[in-house]
Amino acid sequence: MSSPSPESPGVKNEAPKEKDYRTPGLRGVKTTTLFRAVNPELFIKPNKPVMAFGLITITLCISYIAYLHATEENKRDVYEAIDSEGTRYTRRKTSKWD
Repeated sequence: MSSPSPESPGVKNEAPKEKDYRTPGLRGVKTTTLFRAVNPELFIKPNKPVMAFGLITITLCISYIAYLHATEENKRDVYEAIDSEGTRYTRRKTSKWD
């Protein structure tokens, strides 16, 4: 009689295949085409250069809006006045209550 082999003939020891692993996120879930069309950000792989460009662009836009707001606020407090001799000068607005 021969000695029993450590592996029985019916069992195969194979490495798991790539398709056996679950894909991360919703890319592996079966969904409808409408759901994928409405929510493409859930299925598209992140693109770092595009994200960096978008982040820089939105930062510049917010900075520009803040700059416009600050300069408009400064212009609002100054007006041009004329004294009794007819010379023009800029003056800050003051309240009657001050």
